Amino acid sequence: MNLSRGKLFILAALPLLILSTGCSERDPSGLDVARARIDPLVFDDDYGVDVYFQAFSGTDIYAASIDSLYAYGSARSFKVTVPPEGSALGAYAGGVLTSSAVRDHADFNALTFYARSSVNSSLNVAGFGNDNTGTSLYEAGRVDIPLTDEWTFVVIPIPSPSRLIAERGQFTVAEGWEYAHPLGHELWFDEIRFAELDNISNPRPYMPSVNLQAFVGTNVKLDGISTTFDVDGADVEVVHSSSYFDYQFTDPSVATVERGLIKAVGVGETAIAASLDGIAVEGSDTLTAYLPPSGPADAPTLPASDVISMFSDVYQDVLVDTWNPHWGGTTTQVADYSIDGDNMKMYSFLNWVGIMFTSQKIDASEMTHLHLDVFAPEGTNFRVKVVAFGSADDGNSDHEPQLQFDAYSTPAFVAGEWSSLEIPLADFNLAVSWEFIGIIVLSTDDAELVLVDNLYWHK
Repeated sequence: MNLSRGKLFILAALPLLILSTGCSERDPSGLDVARARIDPLVFDDDYGVDVYFQAFSGTDIYAASIDSLYAYGSARSFKVTVPPEGSALGAYAGGVLTSSAVRDHADFNALTFYARSSVNSSLNVAGFGNDNTGTSLYEAGRVDIPLTDEWTFVVIPIPSPSRLIAERGQFTVAEGWEYAHPLGHELWFDEIRFAELDNISNPRPYMPSVNLQAFVGTNVKLDGISTTFDVDGADVEVVHSSSYFDYQFTDPSVATVERGLIKAVGVGETAIAASLDGIAVEGSDTLTAYLPPSGPADAPTLPASDVISMFSDVYQDVLVDTWNPHWGGTTTQVADYSIDGDNMKMYSFLNWVGIMFTSQKIDASEMTHLHLDVFAPEGTNFRVKVVAFGSADDGNSDHEPQLQFDAYSTPAFVAGEWSSLEIPLADFNLAVSWEFIGIIVLSTDDAELVLVDNLYWHK
């Protein structure tokens, strides 16, 4: 065994530590609790200690830099270059300033910074609590912040500072090109730091009142969460994750809280109320939890040579741009789900949703059927529509009438069991060629919670 000098020192010191604590008369309850690093500085002339920039996936990775042309009261600023419309470098500029070690921000009540823009613009998002891992619990920020070519002081109140005791996400920014400025623009940020301000008051937490549905064992995602503060006499809304709230359930056997998230744990219905540091949240939800299907849908057995698969564990899937483009008017959320190792898509709050694959359209001209397996614990109907384009690069689509399936249709859709929708393409009565299919639209009147698996075209 080859122990380094540092390891030997630790091993040698350990018995002394044990002996000293064993002989002490001191009451451990009176000892101060160790805290993570307390450092408010994120950027001022340079990145704070152990702070660095990480770009979001799909963005221009070279958008962020340190600039010496513009700065607020110092020599340099943090600059973000927003790419133009259609840029091959990325659809937008965005990322996080994150620290390599966690920091404790419980002593502060706001993130503050100065910002300016090369044009009159509206900053999409600025905030904190996102460490770019996909597991962040305490994201928060402001949206649509107006900026000009003059420096603007921005305050983002922290919804509940006591929760930020081990945070790596120090600053979040995201900005896309704007219709008034399709060639892109530039943003500068300076003196980014956490602070304790005495002009923040009157927090008013809010969550939309909705009826939630979930399968037992899944986390329930709450959208539209926010808290409005009085900042120096003006209302400032902070949108944030649901993890900042504490929750109360009328039936704790149906739902509980796990790592700050609501989790369905039993079949039934429960009302959900919430509070933020003892302040009642406006709005309340109802959660209905269902048992998932006892097993996955039957695995397809068609030869791969006869199939164009979009989602199935059996075949090699083609590229799908998005399973939910969040079109206006849709309430739908999508998440990955699995049963016995079989992967599927779970749609909740489903009213209508687009599955888009316009970047690589599908040639279904040799196919005869569209297949998908769906499971909904409740609901009477489920609709499917395909959208065709005139050519591979055509932006004009042909929207055909949608097909509706219910207990009396062929194929049939029946709640509470896997429905194998084997749809002849002729039923769509498509008026244009099947060579360039780019979108599938799913919709329903009352099947708000749906599992989708084995989505493919075949002959």
